[in-house]
Amino acid sequence: MYPKLSIMIKKKSEQECPVIIDLTGPEGNAHVLMGYAHSFSKQLGLDSDKILKEMRSGDYENLVNVMEKYFGSLITMYR
Repeated sequence: MYPKLSIMIKKKSEQECPVIIDLTGPEGNAHVLMGYAHSFSKQLGLDSDKILKEMRSGDYENLVNVMEKYFGSLITMYR
């Protein structure tokens, strides 16, 4: 007989993002977000200069939208 194992298999729709960013706290600071973007883009082989330039091309909302555009599948941002 096999021992009874506790196995948990979740649906893909229940997948949680590994990085959670609270935009209302210190992590929501524009410089911190650009630091995340730089780090993530390097890890993913993306052009960090292009992404950071796009982030700087507008206001804070633009910065957050660019963050979502490139890294939305990896992060969850909360307000």
